[in-house]
Amino acid sequence: MSADFVAHMEDVLDLYAEPYDPARPVVCFDESSTQLLAETKEPLPAGPGRPRRQDYEYVRGGTRNLFLACEPKAGWRHVAITQRRTMQDFAHRMRWLVDQAYPDVPVVRVILDNLNTHRTASLYETFPPAEARRIAQRLEFHHTPKHGSWLNMAEMEFSVLARACLRGRNGDEDSLGKAVNANVSERNAAAAPINWRFTTREARTKLRRLYPDTTALTEH
Repeated sequence: MSADFVAHMEDVLDLYAEPYDPARPVVCFDESSTQLLAETKEPLPAGPGRPRRQDYEYVRGGTRNLFLACEPKAGWRHVAITQRRTMQDFAHRMRWLVDQAYPDVPVVRVILDNLNTHRTASLYETFPPAEARRIAQRLEFHHTPKHGSWLNMAEMEFSVLARACLRGRNGDEDSLGKAVNANVSERNAAAAPINWRFTTREARTKLRRLYPDTTALTEH
């Protein structure tokens, strides 16, 4: 670990500690992939004293990428399913974020990891310069440290989503989309927030080993 890790960690933790401000939303963004697996035989439904049973054989239908955005303090999340995870796909998700999810706020502060597509440059690789700049001016990227993706609350949302509908078999994109959208709609209707408690002050105590040792330094 290094000072770079600490600097990015404290930047993210300080954002989480801010009071909720709908005019400057803090949105966590992440992506993951899932396999499409179709049944070869119709599963046997559960009965009295008998769990649902399915055949161990299945048919692979490729993979799909899931882009997840969530605003933890507002209890809102959104998942988009795509066939790829290129810089163009990322750029289109960022345009959707500012134009459709948050059209009336001046800036969306986005917490995301260090994947090489998660850069402002992806906008310029995808859109004409004026459009790329327009989108970029509405975004403020805050990257988690390398090897510090646990600081991104979007990972917690993915964990909930996986338990609810990704561990079973979805044979095609349509069935996957229905399962994902049902879970997202249910959680959004409940406005289920994420209550993050870990702070910069706690990090300086509990993760002291991650901080550079400056005790031997003196002012010149």
